[in-house]
Amino acid sequence: MAPFDRLTNLLPGRRGAPLGPDGESLLGGLLEDPAVARALAWIERSGEQFTEEQIRICEIPAPPFGEEARGAYLEERFRELGLSRVHRDEVGNVIGLFPGTEPTGEAFWLVLSAHLDTVFPPGTDVVVRRVGKRLHAPGIGDDVAGLALLPALIEALRQGAIVPAAPLAFVATVGEEGEGDLRGVRHLFAEGLLAGRIGRFISFDGAGVEWLTHQALGSRRYRIRVDGPGGHSWGDFGVVHPVHTLARIIAGLADYPAPSSPRTTFNVGRIEGGESVNVIPTSAWMDVDLRSAGEAELSQIEEFLLAQTHRTVAEENRLRRAGRHPLTLTTQLIGSRPSGEIPLGDPLVQTAIGVTRALGIDPILSRASTDANIPIHLGIPAITLGAGGVSGDPHRLTEWYDPTGRELGYRRALLLTLALTGIASRSS
Repeated sequence: MAPFDRLTNLLPGRRGAPLGPDGESLLGGLLEDPAVARALAWIERSGEQFTEEQIRICEIPAPPFGEEARGAYLEERFRELGLSRVHRDEVGNVIGLFPGTEPTGEAFWLVLSAHLDTVFPPGTDVVVRRVGKRLHAPGIGDDVAGLALLPALIEALRQGAIVPAAPLAFVATVGEEGEGDLRGVRHLFAEGLLAGRIGRFISFDGAGVEWLTHQALGSRRYRIRVDGPGGHSWGDFGVVHPVHTLARIIAGLADYPAPSSPRTTFNVGRIEGGESVNVIPTSAWMDVDLRSAGEAELSQIEEFLLAQTHRTVAEENRLRRAGRHPLTLTTQLIGSRPSGEIPLGDPLVQTAIGVTRALGIDPILSRASTDANIPIHLGIPAITLGAGGVSGDPHRLTEWYDPTGRELGYRRALLLTLALTGIASRSS
């Protein structure tokens, strides 16, 4: 197993020339191609088919670390649609290669990806309710919208009988959300069929067409646990106290002067512990999320949190009645996502901007935490795009998706793919 960090030695050179600001010269040729026109026409008339696919995918639960059933469905769909070498890798990513594009030399792959997992725990009701045009269900937008695009894009290429001129792979990843810590995409770049052979990477994540993410938002996530002797709230008052200690750590973090540039944030997203209102807890823990657009600032706030935590526990043990049972501290890094960015002038970014503008949308360049963090950190051109349509309430049980404008997202995905790969052959 090659260490992840050593993948930087395997990166392909960047190819291609930046696209003009409007993309019209590039898309003009594609839009005049009869095979591409057939593919686009199929997208325009297949809206209900796309909706049914999105509902089917959403109603297969995919809780954190429980993506197997949804992955099995996507694997079956990839086979039905004629992809080659379809398989699930060691961590559960579903991979399929577009037929006719497998390289014979050292060509590098364009990967089109979406993530399988949701933030919702096992047992969450994921049955989709239709209210007018809107689809209501947890995960229906993030990232079922992206997953539903993948089979649609494969079928659109088939409808046009188009074979891209460059190697093309479709991937549904595991572990994008929360404590999954991007484990699927990490594995994709470190091990297996595509490792060291990915030249460009596009993640379709959520709805919309306006946002174009080419900057990776770094994060560190910690679980901090404090254990003590516990006791009765009256009779043992004054002993070391896990919850009070966590509260003091949080108060110190709340006073941290987080810079606005590069933007840096912190959040205590979960805190648990204790048995009853009149019982001093024997343990308590919390999850802390630190984020920054700058790697140095992220390291700085991480160092502050850890120092504040150790100092507060030591003070509690010194000031309170610890006796033979002082507090013990456990800090666990449960997530580490790298930051970075692909330059605005990179051909992938420029082509995505040009195609989006040619379709009448002025893209909003952004920074976010997505599967693209890993290739961006490695210096591999990567972006994240929405899959079209409109959604709301992400990461909430009230999440919804409206397919209005979805075809525009699907059209962009097809045209961007072909703008990047070219066309090797098509049937008239």
